[in-house]
Amino acid sequence: MWAGGITNPLTVIEQLTYLMFIRSLDEKELEAEEMENAGGGAMPRIFPQSEAGQSMRWSRFKNRDPREIYDVVSRRVFPAIKAMRGGRLPDFDERGELIEIRGDTGAEDNGAFARYMSDAMFLIPTPQVLQKIITGLDDLYEHDLTGLDMQGDLYEYMLGKLSTAGHNGQFRTPKHIRDMMVELTRPTPDDVICDPACGTAGFLVSASEYIRAHYESEMTAEQWERFEGPAFTGFDTDRTMLRISAMNLMLHSVTRPEIDYKDSVSKQNGISDKFTLCLANPPFTGTVDAESISDSLKAAANTKKTELLFVALFLRMLRKGGRCACIVPDGVLFGSSKAHRTLRRELVENHQLRAVISMPSGVFKPYSGVSTAVLVFTKTGAGGTDKVWFYDMKADGFTLDDKRAPADENDIPDIVERFRNLDQEAARERTEQSFLVPKEEIAENDYDLSVNKYKKVEYKPVDYPPTEQIMAELHELEMEITSGLAELEEML
Repeated sequence: MWAGGITNPLTVIEQLTYLMFIRSLDEKELEAEEMENAGGGAMPRIFPQSEAGQSMRWSRFKNRDPREIYDVVSRRVFPAIKAMRGGRLPDFDERGELIEIRGDTGAEDNGAFARYMSDAMFLIPTPQVLQKIITGLDDLYEHDLTGLDMQGDLYEYMLGKLSTAGHNGQFRTPKHIRDMMVELTRPTPDDVICDPACGTAGFLVSASEYIRAHYESEMTAEQWERFEGPAFTGFDTDRTMLRISAMNLMLHSVTRPEIDYKDSVSKQNGISDKFTLCLANPPFTGTVDAESISDSLKAAANTKKTELLFVALFLRMLRKGGRCACIVPDGVLFGSSKAHRTLRRELVENHQLRAVISMPSGVFKPYSGVSTAVLVFTKTGAGGTDKVWFYDMKADGFTLDDKRAPADENDIPDIVERFRNLDQEAARERTEQSFLVPKEEIAENDYDLSVNKYKKVEYKPVDYPPTEQIMAELHELEMEITSGLAELEEML
């Protein structure tokens, strides 16, 4: 695709996403045909039964001449997907004009992905490039991608290659950081999970993987029904990201997620007391239009800074007893503005702030070198913070430069293990990497949550030689330099 002129990694992933979706529709159609042939009765169809409708199927066009493939995909398949209604593709008339589906399309929704196709653009430049992509995808599916897990892994791999931020400055949270946050909050099949700044839906995918890994064999039919959609909600203001996140979830068995176009901190989002778990890496260092900010968030934190508004949003959207693990820039921990202090006080005094994990500044390279921390808290509305656990992460298993190559040093397993055994942390000294701090001490320090405020630096005495010895060594060095200069002059 790069050789064909598509150089933006986001565009590459978006175009591959469309083709993967086109292929998945044909797979569903083949399953329906098999069910009918096996005597299962008439099944609802996705593709029209006309010649034009059947020509849009992946299995019908994939082996044709490259120019024919390009013509079918660009002139029929793509416009048809954009006009999809009720899980059905529209047909074409004799002139090749699209016949829009009108009237009642049934309760069956198109799915989150098809919902955001209306403004998608087909950008594959030539028939030859398209044929190579289709052949390559087909080879992958037939020989390597034996199940949904493998397809999900492929998609995660592609997203991992995103080295540029999205249009609105979003960037992908590394998988090992997401997995750490999921391990700290331990989602269950009964959780209702939300990421109000979902981007590529990485947190929702990590949560779904955790639930399947720990509960798959014991989940009830009702829990599976919820797992396929209603248990996972994501909001974003970039339709490209919504399409990518919907596909990412579809490839991880979440076929009907609640993925919506919504400015989470604006007045259009009135959700409160709904979710049991929030996982997010909200946008930092941004400001939003003061008039559009939800009044309830203004009351909690009178600010235009997104990093503060999102923390207030988590508290509003969670039910009592709901948990949250979110990434915040370091400024949230020690900022001196009234909004900063008010929000930190709210977390410590009116809810249960459980942990502050300070991360090194290289974690989000190459996107950004900003220093960040993970906040873990539970919404109670009635306090509950006794002691807050601080951890000073030094390494995350990768180098902290732009290359982010694998490294041996990794604090994440230690973080997860210690967080699950906080009772044993009481004896830890403030000079160590993790320790507990009483709520009263935090209150005395104006609710400052930076680890350096409470960590004690251990100064070790260094024995230096006597002054006379140092002076003698300096004289000796001076004599060596003078001798060397004299030799150099003779050579010249």
